[in-house]
Amino acid sequence: MLKLGIIGVGNIGSAHFGSVMRGLCPDIVLTAAADRRESRREWIRQNGPDVQVFCEGSDLIASGACDAVLIATPHYQHPTLAAEAFRHGLHVLCEKPAGVYTLQVREMIAAADQRPDLVFAMMFNQRTNCVYRKMKEMISGGEIGEIKRMSWLVTDWYRTQFYYDSGAWRATWAGEGGGVLLNQCPHQLDLLQWLCGLPAKVHAFCHEGKWHDVEIEDDVTAYLEFPNGATGVFVTTTGDAPGTNRLEITGTRGKLVCENDVLTFDKLEMDERAWCRVCKEGFRKPECEHIVEETDGANPQHVGVMNAFAAAIADRKNPLVADGREGINGLMLSNAIHLSAWMGETVTLPIDEKKFYDLLMERCKTSRHKADSDVTMDTAGSY
Repeated sequence: MLKLGIIGVGNIGSAHFGSVMRGLCPDIVLTAAADRRESRREWIRQNGPDVQVFCEGSDLIASGACDAVLIATPHYQHPTLAAEAFRHGLHVLCEKPAGVYTLQVREMIAAADQRPDLVFAMMFNQRTNCVYRKMKEMISGGEIGEIKRMSWLVTDWYRTQFYYDSGAWRATWAGEGGGVLLNQCPHQLDLLQWLCGLPAKVHAFCHEGKWHDVEIEDDVTAYLEFPNGATGVFVTTTGDAPGTNRLEITGTRGKLVCENDVLTFDKLEMDERAWCRVCKEGFRKPECEHIVEETDGANPQHVGVMNAFAAAIADRKNPLVADGREGINGLMLSNAIHLSAWMGETVTLPIDEKKFYDLLMERCKTSRHKADSDVTMDTAGSY
């Protein structure tokens, strides 16, 4: 039985706490939890009477009360706490994003590499979704041919002003390090690179405070170019209702569309590149079959990630949903989108990480101070 400590029991941390306490993770027992708020520490005592309670994550890590930690704190603390946990011989499951800037995440990965005996995982729960797993299988298996184009319109991350006002750290450069890219879209940015690979170039536009009284970006449009010449567009916002979530990936053998939890494949009879060269008619397309793809229907989300984490610790032959070292990939793309928007120019990947850090710190210097708040919201269905 894996003894787990949770650091941070706000919105998502309390959800993980509840999953373990309800028995949804049968190989995990919750032995410790930490939060800087007294009200949340009292919540821990009421909902987990056998759970040791701590104020600081560092104290929990040093206590010997657990074998592994789940880090669910504000973003800047993720790499610091993870590295500290590795030094104390603890396995680490880190909430997204891996951090705010890639330089810091590289330090976290270096700390993990110093302890190859320990398991390091990222909470990329959307990788457990059957439709994305099916897409990964089809792309990796060559069913859609070589990728030519992708577009992702993900505008169903709607958030109210109340949401942004619910925590002093939220929606500030100094507290959160970014907006929709760093809070909501690490899921999509991870999936994008998982399915299509990282782009080679990015040109982006980030609108800060367009739909809310915030200093960070809440509306983003990015143009992507991939190493093989494929192109892509990524659009997201927290200001649209009802919003859309449509991912379309076109290859030389057909087109995948994922929308409303349904995956369709328009399968070409012949590879378009070959057809283009041999067809003797000017307007004729290759014959195409429209297929609604069947999946295994499984979508265990956060619980699936946690159970895979416990299984990998029990036996390293068991695969993780996402190794923690992969967290830098989606963050590299996030940082690239920010950097392009800030500089008003196309950037290449890997980015100038020091330049990004310097520009971020400039924004942190003038970041607004917000009154503290103690609101915990139900995250069910939002991630």
